[in-house]
Amino acid sequence: MASPRWSSGLTVRGRCLLAGGVATAVSAVVLDERDLLRLALFVVALPLLSLAVAALTRRAIRAHRTVDPARVPVGTDCGVDVRLTGGPLVGALRVADTVPDAAGPRASAPPRFTVHRLPARSGVTLRYPLRPVLRGEHRVGPLVARITDPLGLAEFPRRYGEADRLLVLPATVDLHGLPSALGGGEGTPGAVVAHQGVGEPDVMVRPYRSGDELRRVHWRATARHDDLMVRLEERPWRGEITVLLDRRDGAHRGDGPTSSLEYAVSLAGSICLHMIRHGEPVTLVTEDGTALGDRVGGSVGGGPSAGADRILDALATLRVSARTGLGGPPVAPTGDVVAILGAATVEDVGALLERRPHGGGHAILLDVAGWDTTGAARAPGADAAAVALRAAGWHVAVARADTDPRSCWAELAAGRQAVAGSAW
Repeated sequence: MASPRWSSGLTVRGRCLLAGGVATAVSAVVLDERDLLRLALFVVALPLLSLAVAALTRRAIRAHRTVDPARVPVGTDCGVDVRLTGGPLVGALRVADTVPDAAGPRASAPPRFTVHRLPARSGVTLRYPLRPVLRGEHRVGPLVARITDPLGLAEFPRRYGEADRLLVLPATVDLHGLPSALGGGEGTPGAVVAHQGVGEPDVMVRPYRSGDELRRVHWRATARHDDLMVRLEERPWRGEITVLLDRRDGAHRGDGPTSSLEYAVSLAGSICLHMIRHGEPVTLVTEDGTALGDRVGGSVGGGPSAGADRILDALATLRVSARTGLGGPPVAPTGDVVAILGAATVEDVGALLERRPHGGGHAILLDVAGWDTTGAARAPGADAAAVALRAAGWHVAVARADTDPRSCWAELAAGRQAVAGSAW
């Protein structure tokens, strides 16, 4: 049987005391004991008074939460401040904030507090740390508080405020060098060529960047600028660099932050940031051709930093796809492509090559068997797909579960030299 609404805020202690007072009052009436009746009325009034005090306190309290910063990479600390105002308190205030495990509340500092004093003017600020362990959009809140009276006879739970957004970005690493067919490896970027006039010379120069070939150093310009400069041969405009990310559910193995999908997402973010720092226009797309964020570089508004933020924000909320193949619209018909692929068969490679019939590309193949901890579904090896891509003129690097993304990119950046030396 449901409890009456007027007693729903009483604790077990309060209900027992109320029941004892009522029983004592009945006994006092039967025995015609006035003193006992006065005591019974006091016992009955005590939990009811506590109930009223706790209810009034509940209505007076206000809460405001601040997450700082509200946008962090995986594994980076952030802090949450909860400000409580509206005191004073008559009893205790037990506060618990609602935080998902993926947002990273520490076991040594869980978001639970007990407040005994709440100054009317200054209020109280509660602080606790978070270290998110999984990328994504997490919700912190709402705040759940339990207001009690000093005797513990009444207790009211209440939710305060709305949930706040915590955006956790994928982890990225600093990369070095560029594959010789990408961006600064040959000639000028398309955005630069598009702005050259008819009377411009065929040879232009720019400051030296890490990864440039020493044979392209322009010594006359170096002496004139007193800084190391490299030669850029003008070539036809070729468009931006497209980074293709394979997010197919069946192409990845593992769960949580150690899965092959998270490795691919982190690598895609690192490559995009690396290209943006080199001034290259970049577009990030998924295996079905869906663009993530806006095109970055060239005439994009907001600058490189804003473009990088848009790409990372899009990667933060990326989810797996139910697609099974790599077929789709053309990939970078006028530009370079860097494909990050999960488990791929020779048929998948054929479908990808059909989307780019007139040009090669660069590919990083994940050997997802190393991420498979269950063995439930055997993944195709990366060797056959790598052979098929190399036969089509692509530069290929294979990444395994223990491969450092930096070394994987360095291998891809050395692709042309490796092919020339028959290392593959």
